[in-house]
Amino acid sequence: MFKSLMVLGACALGMAAAAQGETLRFATDASYPPFSQQGPDGKMKGFDPDIAQALCSAMKVTCEVVPQDFDGIIPALQARKFDAIIASMNITDERKKVVSFSDKYYNMPSRLVAKQGSQINDAWFKGKKIGVLRSSIQEKYARDNWVKLGAKLVSYAKAPESFLDLKAGRVDASFVDAAVGESDFIKTPSGKGYAFAGPEYNEVKYFGEGAAVAVRKSDTALLARINKALKQIRADGSYDKIQKKYFSFDIYGK
Repeated sequence: MFKSLMVLGACALGMAAAAQGETLRFATDASYPPFSQQGPDGKMKGFDPDIAQALCSAMKVTCEVVPQDFDGIIPALQARKFDAIIASMNITDERKKVVSFSDKYYNMPSRLVAKQGSQINDAWFKGKKIGVLRSSIQEKYARDNWVKLGAKLVSYAKAPESFLDLKAGRVDASFVDAAVGESDFIKTPSGKGYAFAGPEYNEVKYFGEGAAVAVRKSDTALLARINKALKQIRADGSYDKIQKKYFSFDIYGK
């Protein structure tokens, strides 16, 4: 009996040690402020990396956040280059075919950014160049809805590149998450004379039910742990503290 207890105790200690030594690797887009960007020291910073760190803290594991271009992020996950994606990736039916999603961690509409005073209607799109992030839900929406109205899409590997071309007159508008358009362009000196144009775009068919963490379909246990951690950081105030660091409004949504 005593020997059995010793064996059980040793196993428990071994499991605890393994848990303490576990590292989860999250990937995020390095060029999507305020959600994520790479600092001068090479480390990832922003809302997404901070949420990843909070999740790891709740799971009591070491966290590593690595940069990955958005257009190749799902293939890289499938190739096991990291454990999960936290890159403002919206839950969509198309993506559900290849990855599993956690509960949402925020829900943000998409907006067009254009010169102040732009009046957006169907006729406006004819002959216009619209900047979009490659492989994004904005690109898919624009391709399905605005190309037939005469718009031409210009795809970028990094969202801020579209703002540079917008300022230079090489595109007529950029189609991005509202928070990105506001903080990374409109509210900066470069964004003077530009504003959101037209309505908010949040059709579930394209924009899903919000942004979530993505994992490989086989990683069901990890998904359950992430969802439990999400509930914990929402309940204990960690999420709220991070949110207020970057936004003046409730980004979680309804």
